[in-house]
Amino acid sequence: MAAYLQWRRFVFFDRETVKEPPGPDGAGGKPFALPSGIAVCDSGRGSLVFGDGGGRGGRPGARRGRVSPLTVCLNCALHMEGQIWFLPRSLQLSSFQAYKLRVTHLYQLKQHSILVSVGEDEEGINPLVKVWNLEKRDGGNPLCTRIFPAIPGNKPTVVSCLTVHENLNFMAIGFADGSVVLTKGDITRDRHSKTQILHEGSYPVTGLAFRQSGKTTHLFVVTTENIQSYMLSVKDYPHLELDTHGCGLRCSSLSDPSQDLQFIVAGNECVYLYQPDERGPCFAFEGQKLIVHWYRGYLIIVSKDQKTSPKSEFAGNEAQNSDRQVLNIYDLCNKFIAYSSIFDDIVDVLAEWGSLYVLTRDGKIHVLQEKDTQTKLEARQSMLFRKNLFEMAINLAKSHHLDSDGLSEIFRQYGDHLYNKGNHDGAIQQYIRTIGKLEPSYVIRKFLDAQRIHNLTAYLQTLHLQSLANADHTTLLLNCYTKLKDSSKLEEFIKTSESEVHFDVETAIKVLRQAGYYSHAVYLAEKHAHHEWYLKIQLEDIKNYQEALRYIGKLPFDQAESNMKRYGKILMHHVPNETTELLKILCTDYRPSGDNEGPGMLEGKKANSEEFIPVFANNSRELKAFLEHMTEVQADSPQGVYDTLLELRLQNWAHEQDEQVKEKLHNEALTLLKSGRFKTVFDKALVLCQMHNFKDGVLYLYEQGKLFQQIMHYHMQNEQYKKVIEVCELYGDQEACLWEQALGYFARKEEDCKEYIAAVLKHIENKNLMPPLLVVQTLAHNSTATLSVIKDYLVNKLQKQSRQIEQDEQRIQKYREETTRIRREIEELKASPKIFQKTKCSICTSALELPSVHFLCGHSFHQHCFESYSESDSECPTCMPENRKVMDMIRAQEQKRDLHDQFQHQLKCSNDGFSIVADYFGRGVFNKLTLITDLPSGKAAATIEAGLQRELLIHTKRST
Repeated sequence: MAAYLQWRRFVFFDRETVKEPPGPDGAGGKPFALPSGIAVCDSGRGSLVFGDGGGRGGRPGARRGRVSPLTVCLNCALHMEGQIWFLPRSLQLSSFQAYKLRVTHLYQLKQHSILVSVGEDEEGINPLVKVWNLEKRDGGNPLCTRIFPAIPGNKPTVVSCLTVHENLNFMAIGFADGSVVLTKGDITRDRHSKTQILHEGSYPVTGLAFRQSGKTTHLFVVTTENIQSYMLSVKDYPHLELDTHGCGLRCSSLSDPSQDLQFIVAGNECVYLYQPDERGPCFAFEGQKLIVHWYRGYLIIVSKDQKTSPKSEFAGNEAQNSDRQVLNIYDLCNKFIAYSSIFDDIVDVLAEWGSLYVLTRDGKIHVLQEKDTQTKLEARQSMLFRKNLFEMAINLAKSHHLDSDGLSEIFRQYGDHLYNKGNHDGAIQQYIRTIGKLEPSYVIRKFLDAQRIHNLTAYLQTLHLQSLANADHTTLLLNCYTKLKDSSKLEEFIKTSESEVHFDVETAIKVLRQAGYYSHAVYLAEKHAHHEWYLKIQLEDIKNYQEALRYIGKLPFDQAESNMKRYGKILMHHVPNETTELLKILCTDYRPSGDNEGPGMLEGKKANSEEFIPVFANNSRELKAFLEHMTEVQADSPQGVYDTLLELRLQNWAHEQDEQVKEKLHNEALTLLKSGRFKTVFDKALVLCQMHNFKDGVLYLYEQGKLFQQIMHYHMQNEQYKKVIEVCELYGDQEACLWEQALGYFARKEEDCKEYIAAVLKHIENKNLMPPLLVVQTLAHNSTATLSVIKDYLVNKLQKQSRQIEQDEQRIQKYREETTRIRREIEELKASPKIFQKTKCSICTSALELPSVHFLCGHSFHQHCFESYSESDSECPTCMPENRKVMDMIRAQEQKRDLHDQFQHQLKCSNDGFSIVADYFGRGVFNKLTLITDLPSGKAAATIEAGLQRELLIHTKRST
């Protein structure tokens, strides 16, 4: 129960008297006056609605089914009109005749343009209910859609209150005899609704209210002695008695959702709030209550001024005409009085157009305009802040939906107030409520003192929970945990689920590592997949190399590959065998160790094994095992793998002392060389073999590279004479200069090498590789080589040359004779006639017939055959192909005469320069050949010259 006297008072409403609008002449400013005789009133749909009770001096009645006192309802007979008046915001009053006698109750729906009224058309107790559709017109008046008598059964009784559900499916009417009539269905139509007596009692019904919660509908019924609730959404309408005391007319109302749609009942001592199934809180507001309303979260109570004496009828809640009444507006949530004022004889309080309108008996209307939120907050907060009533200021701001910035400022001031008083725990709670608006550094600076570190920790925790912390805040919070040595809080902070992480993980790992909380740092790194930090801490701080290697084996391929490159050397130094095995898997068919095998598993990936060779520095044994494994399971391994393996095997072979092991290593190295993997890196492999003096490898590579001279030079350097001869015999056909080099090598030796010189000379003689003079000059440098060594060579050579000279002389004589014969034939052709005796055509072999064509070469043709096959009139078709070949040879020789570079090159590279010179001399390079291109005009002369030229070319070719 709240004590009324403890509630603080404010003036959150401005009071004004409604004045008449200015007239055409500009006159105005007088208080607006309502017509006399107003008995009931209501508001909604943009208008204030009034009902004429018939008597001009009558006492106005109740809103929403609340009647005037019975003395008015039953005794007003001086002036009966039954008008319903509408007052819009423009204050242009209008009315229509609703009843013949009087209007006793009005109910204006808020969501529909439907007005329900209760009144009388004849004397006596016979109330009629009329439903008006304000949007439709009937002769200028609102359309009355339904009329029915209101009395329960046949018992004449006065209507005491009225309420209608906003869904238009329920209407309840309360009576002075304690009855309640419920109309269910469409209240605007007779055919679609059903009326029944819901409640019967012996006490007058003073208030009704519908409450809708979801699909459940309740009806509150209050009498002068009890309160009940009916559940209308269930068959048979079960009811529950909520309390054994009631209230007077117009002293009940229904709150809005801010108070959970509670039913408010105002007694003379307390105000009670009810749920459909129980009584809620109550407030000790003393005084005789006359009117109760609910407006925008405020409870409005009109009560009798305590200075006057109460005079009432059956409910004891009615005052005399001269009564002065107090209107109080309460904020139940924040427990303060928003407004309080005294009025003279209040008729009712209506809410419309965002304001409250107070109707008084003198016909005046007073408007209570609520101040804007900012003005209210400024006024109240200034007072509350002066009195340090921050909690009340906060509640006020929340109830008026102050924005977050305004609330944050109140919290800050409250926190500053508590901080200055030394209440650091309370201050930090207020500062926490400013998170998101107040700069965190403002708070952090206040609590950096070591004695207040627990307060700072609480603030930073909340800052992280709201995901508003930066890396510096995370660092500071973790340092607070470590300073406090609060491991439980630290674990709670870092072990939140991934979806709830509110801090920068990398920063947290750094701080924990720096503070020595390695296990926490490792946990955080593993949970949030910060692989680099996990491995760095495991390897550099914890020194747990096995765990680090296991962790790498669980990573995805790309990350496992990069981390092995980064940390492979450290792991190889401490756990060489395990590291080697992981590298083998990584470079062949890697799958993370956590993957489950199955048909849906991804295909394994493999890294470039060459890139991991540097990892094996100072671990040659593991390197050899790794490389041999790669060459066995992956024949297409990178070239660097084979190069390194060769180098490793050569090193082991060179340093091995055991002969048997050395032989094995020798074979392994040679086998690797012969695998064919070093064709593209021939030079590199050769350098490796030479560096390690691997003789067989060097010779093999020389042979593969066709470096025959190097093979021979290798044997020469080792003075292996027989090997020199063998190399010449094996490769001399491919490279003839080997024999010359061998002869020069043996000629420079002062030892007795007659046997080897003789073998070389024999081969030189057979192949005619060197001129004899050059052979003599070469052997002249050897003091041990006597004339007997080359005697046989020189004799054989001279004999061959003699035979060659004889053959050449015979050939020359033959050419001379041939030349003489040809010249004689030419002279005969020039001087003697040519007799053509051919009888057959040289083309068709048929007998010659005139006209025919004859050539000096002896061929004859039919003229039609000659014209068909001949390409030129001056050439014999039969001899023309041969003549063209000869002419092409002449042209080719003409083009090659000036190819001096080619001649010089062949002369330098040839073993027999004389033959090259003779060949070019025979082709006419050294004499100028005149090519006859202009033929004689006569056909016979042309034929003779062509034949002569052909014969000359033929004989020239033979002589060369």
